[in-house]
Amino acid sequence: MSQQTMGQGASGHQAAEEGASNYDVASVEAKWLPRWEEAKLFEPADDGSKERRYVLDMFPYPSGDLHMGHAEAFAMGDVVARYLKLRGFDVLHPIGWDSFGLPAENAAIKRNAHPAEWTYANIATQASSFKRYAISVDWSRELHTSDPEYYRWTQWLFLRFYQRGLAYRKNSPVNWCPKDQTVLANEQVVNGACERCGTIVTKKNLNQWYYKITEYADRLLDDMEPLKGHWPERVLAMQRNWIGRSEGAHVDFAIEGIGHKVTVFTTRPDTLYGATFFVVAADSALAAELVTEEQRAELEAYQEEVKKLSEIERQATEREKTGVFLGRYASNPLTGERMPVWAADYVLADYGTGAVMAVPAHDQRDLDFARAFGLPVKVVVETGEEDPEVSGIATAGEGKLTNSGSLDGLSKTEAIPAAIALLEANQSGKKTINYRLRDWLLSRQRFWGAPIPIVHCPECGEVPVPDEQLPVRLPENLRGEELAPKGTSPLAAAQEWVNVPCPRCGAAAQRDTDTMDTFVDSSWYFLRYTSPHDEQAPFDAEAVKNWMPVAQYVGGVEHAILHLLYSRFFMKVLYDLELVPVQEPFGALLNQGQVINRGKAMSKSLGNGIDLSEQLDQFGVDAVRLTMVFASPPEDDVDWADVSPAAATKFLARAWRLARDITSSPGVSAAEGDRALREQTHRSVAEAAELLDAHKFNVVIAKIMELVNATRKVIDSGAGAADPAVREATEAVAIMLSLFAPYTADDMWEQLGQQDFVARAAWPVVDETLLVRSTVTAVVQIQGKVRERLEVPADITEDELRELALAAENVQKFLDGRDIRTVIVRAPKLVNIVPA
Repeated sequence: MSQQTMGQGASGHQAAEEGASNYDVASVEAKWLPRWEEAKLFEPADDGSKERRYVLDMFPYPSGDLHMGHAEAFAMGDVVARYLKLRGFDVLHPIGWDSFGLPAENAAIKRNAHPAEWTYANIATQASSFKRYAISVDWSRELHTSDPEYYRWTQWLFLRFYQRGLAYRKNSPVNWCPKDQTVLANEQVVNGACERCGTIVTKKNLNQWYYKITEYADRLLDDMEPLKGHWPERVLAMQRNWIGRSEGAHVDFAIEGIGHKVTVFTTRPDTLYGATFFVVAADSALAAELVTEEQRAELEAYQEEVKKLSEIERQATEREKTGVFLGRYASNPLTGERMPVWAADYVLADYGTGAVMAVPAHDQRDLDFARAFGLPVKVVVETGEEDPEVSGIATAGEGKLTNSGSLDGLSKTEAIPAAIALLEANQSGKKTINYRLRDWLLSRQRFWGAPIPIVHCPECGEVPVPDEQLPVRLPENLRGEELAPKGTSPLAAAQEWVNVPCPRCGAAAQRDTDTMDTFVDSSWYFLRYTSPHDEQAPFDAEAVKNWMPVAQYVGGVEHAILHLLYSRFFMKVLYDLELVPVQEPFGALLNQGQVINRGKAMSKSLGNGIDLSEQLDQFGVDAVRLTMVFASPPEDDVDWADVSPAAATKFLARAWRLARDITSSPGVSAAEGDRALREQTHRSVAEAAELLDAHKFNVVIAKIMELVNATRKVIDSGAGAADPAVREATEAVAIMLSLFAPYTADDMWEQLGQQDFVARAAWPVVDETLLVRSTVTAVVQIQGKVRERLEVPADITEDELRELALAAENVQKFLDGRDIRTVIVRAPKLVNIVPA
């Protein structure tokens, strides 16, 4: 439904009302905002007197004032929170800031300041804007992840993971952003570039901290089953694909001249008879181990070239295949044939074991490599397609096994377990499961993050900082250029901070100078909201039991993998540590689309940016909120060029004038009021409840518009302003409208003589007897074409409906005296007349 509809819907009686209007957006906002703040309307009772519901918006990053994306996302969450409160639930709807991160650090370098100055100034600006935007949050629970009171517990949780063996350090090739001078998790590399600054990412060998999320891969997959129907299916699919569970086999290959076997993972052990060469990742430790001394210089030169490529480039199918022979041979465990061992860039070091058995006839990348270096191609699956060695196209389809010894004639499903049995029989392999998911790389070489609470002692090794010494605070004297990235953390230069006695033996030691990825902070913040001022624990166990899981989580689909997967992992670890009673953090998830302009994402360079504060000043908060929600279903994008907040303003004035015109007293019984209006009121409330539960917020607004029009029609019919049905309808409008336009709704509520805020009202009670229509519209057709519509009693008989239809003026006109062959009646909705 377009915003044009909103404007047209208000126009029917607009001319008659314009002159009498004294709806003033600015004065209404100025009137109600201080009253709401003083009343602390949205602090939950949290005493068990009501059933609890936890509504949470993904918390914002304080990069500046609110933008159009915030306006949409937080309007959606606010609808849910306000609705649940009206339905009688005790609602927790908190707010906070994801306040660590690179933008603050870069801004501090540019301004010769400390990151906290930029961060907390932006938080103050955003908090003021959120209050103006009338988000129904409990401000007493506000938190910032950069507060020592918060990151103390981020560090405490890290140590619990460390004690359980889930936090560890290792040397490995990592994603490195040359511009931001820090490592990135795989999930933070988008199309080969840093998601934050767009610089092409390279590989670098570093000693880094990891969370062992792979240990929870199966549970992360299995526990998605109860989320079906409550989370968007595309989000669940994205998580499944990212975890990437694959069933197959580990196959052990003996390498000539090496004292141990090398294991590869394959989903197609049935094609082992077609393996003709062996490939390892060029940048892996395995390549350096397997290469002969004669080939080492050639490998090292090749590795330098590989460092310049992103993972996306390395895996591109259209790239010409490159590689280096390592001077060794592997033995095929089923055939005993010698297979040359190569290093290539199309195999990745951190997937599987960093090595693959190449079956060129049935894998396109292997075939391209074989053709580039003149390696043998052997068909072992007969698909009926042309020989890959001739066509240059690998045959990856289904078929019968051939050239495969005892596997000949078997289908794929038969051959896979048979091949695994052969491997297990000669102790050269076994059935296994592999995952695409890699352990979470959490350490960063930047300043503005939670310091990792580990001390490195030359005598004791890695020593956890004792709990009573937490938080390990960031030094406050580093500013400007002192924070500039230098390939190591800026903290390394703060010698007074770095050099400390070992907590265990007292010897001279050094703090770990890396900080934690900000995704660590956001993986547990929802728990802290349940008891944000607890000084004894990260969260109160009883409070978590009372509020968790989050009943409705609202945010962008761009967090489908990173934040949501990490939060789910955290929750499962905390459950295993017996710190929380539930394993999933978010019971239901609502994704909102983007706000775009003229079909494209808003951008200063494109000249299509829209300033939210200007829109609020011009049209008012309620109009912008209403426009955002009415423009489309929540998950769809909103194109600001196609909507009209001006039309929303007109509609709000029209609704507001209903309350102004009411002359009946509060509490008057509507039983004797206009029956048709009462029926529409109760139907609207009942349908709105169903639509709200289904997140069809835009349709709810359409229902409110229809009720506003019907109510105005009764008022303008004469003495309608005194009709108690008009009061009932207007009160229902005010309550439903409060979800979207709270300023206007509260002003209406006051004009209606109500003493409290509309947010403290109850959702209107529906009279079921009024949901049954007393009249219906019967359609009269002549030869299949609609010629008349009749309002008739819902219980009209067929004979009565036939008589009314035949007597109707339009029917008589179109029959024009012709005889009637038959009349088909389906009371109370249809009459079909067939002339002779």
